[in-house]
Amino acid sequence: MAVQPATRSDSIFVQVASYRDPELLPTLADLVRRCSNPRRLRIVVCWQHADDEPLAAFWRRGFGKWRIERTGDWDVHHLDYLYAKVELIDVPHLATQGACWARNLVQQRYRGERYTLQLDSHHRFVDHWDVALTDMLESLREESAKPVLTSYLPSYNPRCAQMPASSSPLMITFNRFSEEGVVLFRPKALPDWNTLTHPVPARFYSAHFTFADGHFADTVQHDPDYFFHGEEISISVRAFTHGYDLYHPHRVLAWHEYTRNQRVKVWDDHSVDAQQQGLVSQRWSERNERAMQRNRELFGVDGHPPTAARFDRYGFGIERTVAEYEAYAGLCFARRGIQQTALDALPPTIGAALDDKWKALMKRSNDVRICEHRDTFDRCALTPGARQLLSSACQAEIAVYDVAGAELHRDTLPPLRLAEYRRGDWLDCHAIFESDIERIPARYIVELLNDAGELLSRVEKTFKT
Repeated sequence: MAVQPATRSDSIFVQVASYRDPELLPTLADLVRRCSNPRRLRIVVCWQHADDEPLAAFWRRGFGKWRIERTGDWDVHHLDYLYAKVELIDVPHLATQGACWARNLVQQRYRGERYTLQLDSHHRFVDHWDVALTDMLESLREESAKPVLTSYLPSYNPRCAQMPASSSPLMITFNRFSEEGVVLFRPKALPDWNTLTHPVPARFYSAHFTFADGHFADTVQHDPDYFFHGEEISISVRAFTHGYDLYHPHRVLAWHEYTRNQRVKVWDDHSVDAQQQGLVSQRWSERNERAMQRNRELFGVDGHPPTAARFDRYGFGIERTVAEYEAYAGLCFARRGIQQTALDALPPTIGAALDDKWKALMKRSNDVRICEHRDTFDRCALTPGARQLLSSACQAEIAVYDVAGAELHRDTLPPLRLAEYRRGDWLDCHAIFESDIERIPARYIVELLNDAGELLSRVEKTFKT
């Protein structure tokens, strides 16, 4: 993409993907009002909205100087808010193709700004956040030519005017390899953050908060063929292989709303019913399944070799290798491997070598979905003719075994947990655990028990290879 330089040397290209979010307007207002100089902001929003979310809502909030531009398939509304430039890419919510597609659409409008800030549409900010972020990024120049500040943020409640006084900066830590092969993360408080004077090296990237040089928005763009999960690990590795270094901020700079209780999600709208009615071309699960396959191919998970031609600019860079990232982060994509140092959220190992000692510390991350219908439990009842065993059971035992029959994991579901995992006529839960790297789950057994601990039904399933 040919990128024209922005007019201000301190300009910030703010990227926001928003799907039917009532928090969008409060977020934009807080972003601008707490900026030290709103004139440095050019905010581009992929505004995925329904008919009951009109443009007039922006005017009522004080946005003005409206003009419209037609670009490709979309209208772009140009507005001002307290001297900040705001561009809304007008996307009917039923026409969207997912979060990553929306982020990519925003990135096509990068115009050479000095910095870029990527957000979701549900945030609050500290005063003069722009100065704090810029100073923090520039403080890293002696150790990195291309630093990136990124993290999960502490949470806020939209119903509360004040942000939590006890907020601490967070780090992104390893959670697991999902059933589909995606590396998933979780937040954790940054240890001893009050004593820190400097951002800390990070393994992973957050799509809801990233600040970097503006060229990051052009060099490491979101893959529009991803849907939701997978974007963060793919950007983590692609950024690393393009020579960018990830850091977690050592101070709280903003807050994020996690519950999503007040928001309609894309999977609510892009449903099987909507597809059958002709409202959407594809249901969300179809797009998601293709994205999961694409992610497995990108990283070679479970024996899926990557095909370079399928990724083009959304593949890896050439400044560092994926193997170097694996050594740095303590991961092995092909074997769903994770090192104990990463499980313990210890600092990443800069310059680590993929030697035998490193490999010996690797464990396998497992996510086994247990999904069985009530009829299956009835067919496997110890008492012939017994019915409704799933609904009447008070406890369940789950065990996972490798191909040699050795037990890898065992879990007891007491009444409350069992009730949580009963979903209609199904028992649906996940067994999440680590094992020796060579010991791969091959089958599971689920036992239902009554309140006296007596066995009601025993179901065994062997995984397809």
